[in-house]
Amino acid sequence: MLDRLSSSEEELESAELRQDAEDTGCTRICDCDDRQIVKVTGTLRHVTLRPRAGVPALEAELFDGSAALDVVWLGRRAITGIEPGRKLIASGRISMSHGRRVLFNPKYELRPLGQE
Repeated sequence: MLDRLSSSEEELESAELRQDAEDTGCTRICDCDDRQIVKVTGTLRHVTLRPRAGVPALEAELFDGSAALDVVWLGRRAITGIEPGRKLIASGRISMSHGRRVLFNPKYELRPLGQE
């Protein structure tokens, strides 16, 4: 109880996200390696439209309490439900780009808003 009272809000949220990953049977992002097929879950922290090689690309940062990865949907300008603060489960093959983990065009499942 004392640990919970003395912890910052960010630490508490990170612990909750790590527990959520365990409960859903997902891999923690910090444990993902290059070219590994994974299923991860977390909260979207940032969502931006950033063209790649002249093609529209919707990029989002997914954070699970252990690390973050970039989720990129090529050829998309927007996806309904993909917004900051939304929880989702994504699966696909991890790649490394400029030292960051990236998941291109993943299969994804939006988590219900009522469970947040």
